Amino acid sequence: MSTLKKNKRIKRAKLEKLYGDRKPARGNNVQQRGKYKYLGGNGRQTTGVTRRLFKRNLQKIRVVEDGRVVRRRVPVSMIRAGLIEKPQVVDPFAIPNE
Repeated sequence: MSTLKKNKRIKRAKLEKLYGDRKPARGNNVQQRGKYKYLGGNGRQTTGVTRRLFKRNLQKIRVVEDGRVVRRRVPVSMIRAGLIEKPQVVDPFAIPNE
């Protein structure tokens, strides 16, 4: 095994540890017809089941990673939870306080 592949796997594992698994989850899309029994119907009947993907809500943002600012695709759930460290925004024309 070459070191290039090994380093790539190490880097990918590090990103997965930081941002979680960003792959879409799989599930089913169920088509039904009919009226519920408690509403006076005969019950719901399934007319079709197809596979689908539950995609993560990924946003491309700037993130502080190992002291450097990089762009990453990060799930919004992690941004809202405060798990992502964003870079400090500095006004370019402000006079620094001493």
